[in-house]
Amino acid sequence: MIPSPQPIVIPDAPPIPTLHFRHYRGPDDLPALAAVYAALADAGQLEYEVSVEWLANYFDHEVNLDPYADIALAEIDGQVAGLSRCYWAEEVAGPRQYQFNLLVTPAWQGRGISRALLHWAENRLRHTAATHPPEPPKLLQFWLPHGLARLRPLLESAGYTPARYSNNMVRPSLDDIPDFPLPPGLEVRPARPEHYRRIWDAQIEAFQDHWGFLQHPEEDYQMWLNDPIYFQPALWQVAWDVATDEVAGMVLTFIDAAENERWGRRRGYTEGISVRRPWRRRGLARALIAHSLRAQRDVGMTESALGVDSESLTGATRVYEDCGFLTVTVDMLYRKPLESSS
Repeated sequence: MIPSPQPIVIPDAPPIPTLHFRHYRGPDDLPALAAVYAALADAGQLEYEVSVEWLANYFDHEVNLDPYADIALAEIDGQVAGLSRCYWAEEVAGPRQYQFNLLVTPAWQGRGISRALLHWAENRLRHTAATHPPEPPKLLQFWLPHGLARLRPLLESAGYTPARYSNNMVRPSLDDIPDFPLPPGLEVRPARPEHYRRIWDAQIEAFQDHWGFLQHPEEDYQMWLNDPIYFQPALWQVAWDVATDEVAGMVLTFIDAAENERWGRRRGYTEGISVRRPWRRRGLARALIAHSLRAQRDVGMTESALGVDSESLTGATRVYEDCGFLTVTVDMLYRKPLESSS
């Protein structure tokens, strides 16, 4: 991966004085990228931000992204005002996804920068797709957080249509946590380093039934092990089958301390919820969620959140509602066939 000294030329870029587009140049750009996320979070358009450490870990391990070729930065007066990041992924039993994002700081929204970045991203992904075999089918994909709904007209005018919805759910209090017992023959054990690979493999196996599940190369495991936010094994709730010594299911709880400080709250995340097939339909997910909620409460959290596919085949939304979670917002996944791009 070598930084390109050449500027990015976008024919339909808006006529904003000093606006230019360039490639990512290396780790020195990471604070500017993180600042774009922070500006959107400050404006209430994103409910999360990313740290320099998180970005560095992602760029170090994402095998289907060359940051020096697949990231475009929009600069105005020497400051990064927006960005687009392109990457691709292949579903286990479905199409190859060519994904991108569009992030423009609030001060420069509505000026045509998002449209210019969209055209760059589509062209970049079309170039990448041309190096891949014709099968499986190829799709352009854009994940739209609810706070960026202003981008809907742009996406829809470019031929994208909603393909899926994700419910963002919150349990506003950690009082009155239900007492869902573990099924007989299972126990929760502390997660130790010698367990990490088995936990990862069990999670990947369980999620293969989920819509749009992606292939996960070894580098994804290394990214997970080094994640500065999500990898918090002291909070995990992992159920083991006592008789077979196999992982039956898990909740990979985490707390984002920086996010809590920004929004003045004490929220934990009840995420990474999975149960392997032999142990499903026995109440294990509910029991592990209750364990996770108690663990969050015990370290001072007062609320919890999670995200879930609104059309989950496992009936996950109902399970989470039984555990006290309520849907508060909905994000959208937009897609269009790559071949139809203009």
